[in-house]
Amino acid sequence: QVQLVESGGGLVQTGGSLRLSCTATGTRFTVYSMGWYRQAPGKQRELVAAIVSGHIANYADSAKGRFTISRDGTKNTAYLQLSSLKPEDTGVYYCMSRVVRGSDYVWGQGTQVTVSS
Repeated sequence: QVQLVESGGGLVQTGGSLRLSCTATGTRFTVYSMGWYRQAPGKQRELVAAIVSGHIANYADSAKGRFTISRDGTKNTAYLQLSSLKPEDTGVYYCMSRVVRGSDYVWGQGTQVTVSS
């Protein structure tokens, strides 16, 4: 069974940077897609960025120009570089993956990102 192991996150000041990473374990195959959703207090979980087939990246409008998603081509590991962080970026960031196209999401345990003003 595929599981996602997340790392990174923490507390940073406005304008700072963080890097999140996520590794899919429990499979010998390259998973179809990986990405992150964010859930702020009192709000619904929303897509931040995703990468499909290792190179097709999609971003939320709020993330464009500030966040970069990438993936290690040889591993089931994805990275999310968060730059120029704002207080509104605060929330729990959940890694997700579709093991194959059309499959249900697998979710990571989540990591807290807090941006202080």
